[in-house]
Amino acid sequence: MKQTATIQGYHAHVYFDAASIDQARTLCETAAATFDVQMGRIHEKNVGPHPMWSCQLGATPTQFSELLPWLALNREGLIVFAHPDTGNHLQDHRDHAIWLGTGLELDLSIFR
Repeated sequence: MKQTATIQGYHAHVYFDAASIDQARTLCETAAATFDVQMGRIHEKNVGPHPMWSCQLGATPTQFSELLPWLALNREGLIVFAHPDTGNHLQDHRDHAIWLGTGLELDLSIFR
């Protein structure tokens, strides 16, 4: 059985496009205020391995245990990609992915 002691935190990436940017902004701002998680920039371009525009929510393991179910019920059709932060970015994004909605293909070449 794998241990979770190496998980320093989690990232939840809310994906959106031009038509859903306001919805995503509201979702991320509400999540940040409700769970005291760190909200990153609203990226109106693909950043890093992400195949869509996105906003990152950074959470501790305790915060994430409440954030993820809330996102599942409040994302209203937005795709959310979440993963642990263990320090191994390739494995975190490839092997430990959590998808709410349709899973998309990430550009993992930046981690190799």
